[in-house]
Amino acid sequence: MTKNFVEELRWRGMLAQIMPGTEEQLQKEMTTAYLGTDPTADSLHIGHLCGIMMLRHLQRCGHKPIILVGGATGMIGDPSGKSQERNLLDDQTLYHNQECIKAQVAKFLDFDTTEPNSAEMVNNYDWMKDFTFLDFAREVGKHITVNYMMAKESVQQRLNGTARDGLSFTEFTYQLLQGYDFLYLYQHKGCKLQLGGNDQWGNMTTGTELIRRTLGNEVETFALTCPLITKADGKKFGKTETGNIWLDPKRTSPYKFYQFWLNVSDDDAERYIKIFTSLDRETIEALVEEHRQDPGRRTLQRRLAEEVTVMVHSREALDAAIEASNILFGKSTKDSLLKLDEQTLLDIFEGVPQFDVAADQLGQPAVELFTQAAPVFASKGEMRKLVQGGGVSLNKEKLSEFDRTVTADDLIDGKYLLVQRGKKNYYLITVR
Repeated sequence: MTKNFVEELRWRGMLAQIMPGTEEQLQKEMTTAYLGTDPTADSLHIGHLCGIMMLRHLQRCGHKPIILVGGATGMIGDPSGKSQERNLLDDQTLYHNQECIKAQVAKFLDFDTTEPNSAEMVNNYDWMKDFTFLDFAREVGKHITVNYMMAKESVQQRLNGTARDGLSFTEFTYQLLQGYDFLYLYQHKGCKLQLGGNDQWGNMTTGTELIRRTLGNEVETFALTCPLITKADGKKFGKTETGNIWLDPKRTSPYKFYQFWLNVSDDDAERYIKIFTSLDRETIEALVEEHRQDPGRRTLQRRLAEEVTVMVHSREALDAAIEASNILFGKSTKDSLLKLDEQTLLDIFEGVPQFDVAADQLGQPAVELFTQAAPVFASKGEMRKLVQGGGVSLNKEKLSEFDRTVTADDLIDGKYLLVQRGKKNYYLITVR
């Protein structure tokens, strides 16, 4: 093998638990490994990224990655780390979500190489859909005792935790279903290793145990987990006040995605650049040293945001995100403003004061519009004085006459006006 996969994860801080013999197996031969994700949405979010990066490093170290989309298990819901049972999805929704996820994962893994370690995507619905309950009980259920299943931490947390509704039988069987996935992939794809987040350890070891009990003690399979990523303050990673940071640009604009990484703390940036980029050790150590010399330049955050945005979106999306950032934080022109799509415009000015104005208010002087209909200025006198001093801009262009008429031709995207008072005070007016 060109690189030691376990060592790669270790220095990156991406290794939590590992079964004995895993590293030796990976050094011995090209090994097929899988990681599962449930298609509960038509996009992954950045909480999934650590697992996807594990598969990316695995393939780069010469091994074969399989991403398993849990079409069957997604219909049930995994009790690990959850306090409530998951909503069940129909076939059509699951298929749509699976196709969207594959398109996203294809940016991280090579599905098209002719090499033997080409990535694959599988769906456990394909082998579970014709599996009758009686067959499952006889072929799978008899090998694993209830005592073994009850001892799992994920089950204990749900039974003894704060969830009032306890644990349904449907969810209780989840670890058997996941265990069977591993058995099936071992038998049909020669898959010997399962990867996952550390909350999956119980389900993963059920899989290795099921394989051993079904096929015999001489069969060796392995499990390896990455830590659950948190922020430096211990809070959950990837969540903001407005919800998840998604990989789909329709759910989270590339501008907002870029800003998320740009605004992480210094401590988090130092950890995240190892986990969420493919930069090598020497490059990262040099960046860390440069950042420590002058933290104010935010060297780590800038490079992290750049690398992840290009990987998830594109170089063009990164350039657009940087240009959009300059609208708020740097020098930019009306042309930059006109290039923005509506969602990015709203994301940039999310926190600024906003006013709604009726369309019939257009056609009057700026001094009337911006003191009466949308009170950006406290009085006409204040606005007049600021305009004369060159301190007011409309849509990134200096307003030279306080009484110039504002018309529909001034609207951005046919509905917005951006007023700037001084250097840093912005006001977004929506004309309805």
